[in-house]
Amino acid sequence: MTNQEIEQNVTALSDTDNPHYRYIPLYDKALPSIKKIGEIMLIIRDVIFPGYFGNMQSDNCSWQNHIEVNLRKLHALLFEQVYNARIFNSKDEMEEAACRDKAQRFINKLPEIKRLLSTDVKAIHDNDPAAKHYGEIILCYPAIKAMLHHRIAHELHLLKIPLIPRIISEMAHEETGIDIHPGAEIGEYFSIDHGTGVVVGQTSIIGNHVCLYQGVTLGAKSFVLDEDGHPLDMPRHPIIEDNVTIYSNSSILGRIVIGTGTIIGGNVWLTHSVPPHSRILQSKVQEGLFSDGLGI
Repeated sequence: MTNQEIEQNVTALSDTDNPHYRYIPLYDKALPSIKKIGEIMLIIRDVIFPGYFGNMQSDNCSWQNHIEVNLRKLHALLFEQVYNARIFNSKDEMEEAACRDKAQRFINKLPEIKRLLSTDVKAIHDNDPAAKHYGEIILCYPAIKAMLHHRIAHELHLLKIPLIPRIISEMAHEETGIDIHPGAEIGEYFSIDHGTGVVVGQTSIIGNHVCLYQGVTLGAKSFVLDEDGHPLDMPRHPIIEDNVTIYSNSSILGRIVIGTGTIIGGNVWLTHSVPPHSRILQSKVQEGLFSDGLGI
C-alpha cells in the first residue's frame, strides 16, 4: 500500500461529516470500559459466592474482611464506569455526586441480589436430578452465570444507569447463549435447564417458581411505530405467572398472560393468553399465511 493510498483512507475514515457514517457517532469523552466492567462482575461474583471463586480463608473474620475490601474496590470501579456511561443518557447527564450515589445504592442492593440468586440455585437443584450439590450448580451451571449477570444488570437498569446493564447482559449472552434483557422482571426460584438459545425480552414479567428449557423465546409479536416509523418502547412481551413450566424451543409472543400453574410443551408457537393451570401442546401442522407479526 502506498503512502497516498493510506492518506486517502485516513481522510475518508476520519470524515465525521460523511452522511454514510451518520449512524457511527464519534465520542471524544471517556467511555465505559468493557474490561473494567468485567472486573466489576468478578468482584461481585466473589462477594456473592464467597469461597467459590478466588482465594479466601475459611474463618468468618477473614470472609468479612475479604468482602469489605472487595466492596470498597467495587464502589470505586463502579462509580468510574457509571460516570463514563452518563453521556449515553441524552435526557439527563448525571453529575459526579449522582454517579457516586447510584454506585452506593447498587451496592446496598447486593444482599437482596444474593438472596434471589440463592433461590435460583435451589430451583435449579430441585428441577434437575443430575445436580448433586448446590456448589456444583454455582460453579458449573450456565443458568446461574446468566442469572448473576441479569440480577445485577436489572438493578442497574432500575437505577437508570445507561449502557452498563446492557454490556453486562451481553457478557452473559456471549458466554452462555442465554439472552435476557436487563429490563425483564424475574421473580424468585427461577430456573433455566440447559439454557442455550433462551431469549427473554425487555418488557417480560416472570413470576416465582418458573422453569424454562433450552430454546424458549419470550418475545414480541409485532411493534407499534411512531410517526417517523420507529418502534415505540412499550410493553410487548409476555407475562408469565407463578409455577409455569415452558419446555424446549417454544415461542411465547406478544403481551399475553400465561396463567399460574400452566405447562407449555415443546415447539409450541403461542400468541394468545391462556388461563391458569392450562396444558398447551403442539398442535397439528397448519399451512397458511402469516400476518400482523405472526411470522417472526
